[in-house]
Amino acid sequence: MAKTIRLTTAEAIVRYLIAQKTTVEGATVPLFPGVYGIFGHGNVTALGHSLETHREEIPTWRGQNEQGMALAAAAFAKAARRQQIMVATSSVGPGATNMVTAAGVAMANRLPVLFLSGDTFTSRLPDPVLQQVEHFGTPSTTVNDAFRPVVRYWDRLTHPAQVLSSLPQAVATMLDPGDCGPAFIGLPQDIAADAYDYPEAFFETTVHTIARPRPDLTQLAAAAAAITQASRPVIIAGGGVHYSLAEQELADFAEAFGIPVVETVAGKSSLLADHPRYCGPIGVTGAEAANAVVRQADLVIAVGTRLEDFTTGSWTVFDEKAVFVAINAARFDAGKHRALPVVADAREALVELGAALGDYAVDAAWREGSVTQRAALQEFVDSRTQDDGVWPPSYAQLVGLVHESATEEDYVLTAAGGLPGELNVNWMSKAVASFDCEYGFSCMGYEISGAWGAAMARPKGEVYSLVGDGSYLMMNSDIYASVLSGHKMILVVCDNEGYAVIERLQTNQGGASYNNMLADSNGSGTDARVNFYEHAKALGAETFEVSSLDEFAGALEKARASDKTAVIVTKVRAKDFTEGGAFWQVGVPEESPRTAVVEARASMDRGLKAQRKGV
Repeated sequence: MAKTIRLTTAEAIVRYLIAQKTTVEGATVPLFPGVYGIFGHGNVTALGHSLETHREEIPTWRGQNEQGMALAAAAFAKAARRQQIMVATSSVGPGATNMVTAAGVAMANRLPVLFLSGDTFTSRLPDPVLQQVEHFGTPSTTVNDAFRPVVRYWDRLTHPAQVLSSLPQAVATMLDPGDCGPAFIGLPQDIAADAYDYPEAFFETTVHTIARPRPDLTQLAAAAAAITQASRPVIIAGGGVHYSLAEQELADFAEAFGIPVVETVAGKSSLLADHPRYCGPIGVTGAEAANAVVRQADLVIAVGTRLEDFTTGSWTVFDEKAVFVAINAARFDAGKHRALPVVADAREALVELGAALGDYAVDAAWREGSVTQRAALQEFVDSRTQDDGVWPPSYAQLVGLVHESATEEDYVLTAAGGLPGELNVNWMSKAVASFDCEYGFSCMGYEISGAWGAAMARPKGEVYSLVGDGSYLMMNSDIYASVLSGHKMILVVCDNEGYAVIERLQTNQGGASYNNMLADSNGSGTDARVNFYEHAKALGAETFEVSSLDEFAGALEKARASDKTAVIVTKVRAKDFTEGGAFWQVGVPEESPRTAVVEARASMDRGLKAQRKGV
């Protein structure tokens, strides 16, 4: 008879998580290296007790806001290239719902995070409990059901024995290269505290290996046949290149056949900027040089990308007749827009596809043309980042100085607003997997919390994060979390006094500037301004406020030399953006009393004529 051990549900969960291991760079390490947690009723007395008991084996890091700590968990997963997973735990009610947004970030970006939230009592005897939202016709519904649309795996434990099936399924989902995403497990208060006789074997050490599904031979042959018929192919490198650790195979494949490579936001730093086949970032926040290559392509090899609208220019950047070959571990992504699917791990698919192509090579003119476009990109970046002697500076000028300060060991991060376009174009990658722009969910507030998580995941180098004043005001408390935990980041706060990039969209589509910039917002305090320098200082960071690019460069040097989180505050131009190179479809009113809006709608309709039709 199998040996058993009597444990509470919460204790069984913690012991199981500790027993899960994985291999990173040849070393066996915890699959779950830690927990981000804010305790409250619903998770403090049972789960919190077990986490304290095992604090040396699985440390818990206290966040300042549940959304922030869960964003940190998502950023950790990105920086760890999905090889390790953080846990995020909250109490009942608002603690749980605060994490729903972060779950959306992880879901959109295909990142593994394990969410453990407290829940109400399965017995319902004390109902309604503190923080419970009651649904009169469906009493089993709780706020934790709000996670269902934003996770890959959802379960609510209603008996201690369910741990035996639920936890392994959650782990398997998060490690599945095609189905990867966040997992949620709800812990009702009575169930978390109840005990059960668990098999001891359930807690034996398990070393996981992330699967590398090989391509189907028929799919591979069809893809190879299509590529050999192409004279002007291009590769789009997406985030899947990073998660497959396929950067070297991508570089070798591109060079062997002379195929130019463009990158998505998630795929940026798949190639080094000086690689001869690198042509730059694609799409709305991309560069004209890269988009020019894509427009001429007769075949597109999409590697590990979900082809969202900022990548595809709302599906206008491609020739209508271009053939698509989509290499993706997710079947759903591999079949988009009538692509020839290759459902497989990116690294293994590139190796096997390369062998199938034999001595194929692109036309010499196409190879040389991409070199010309790469040179044009560098010339453009140099022009955007140079000092023009005017203060305040542009975003691009700040990006240029941060880039100059950074080394190959460093990591740069941003999200939402105008900074994604600035970094995506003007940051020339010095190392692979050294860039994170959260643009799958485009979540304001990710910049600071995400930098905290990334700093935990990266054992060496600096983590730079660029954040606008709007995102800073949404979520800044993890500056304090990074100081408390000792995970240093360098934060550049770019103050343009509003949500300038949305104001740009608003006015570019014929609208009046309204409610985006502080100057055109309602209220009596429109002249009031936040002192970001004093605020960051109050949160424990070493702070700098600059009024020239020379001072900014000096502050970067001091920030690198500091042993704790540093914040550099600078003004930035509100209307000096690096132009992207692609159309973007947005909803412009068909009827309006404003002539400018009517004209913008007509322009939008003209742009849509180039839109590729697909599914």
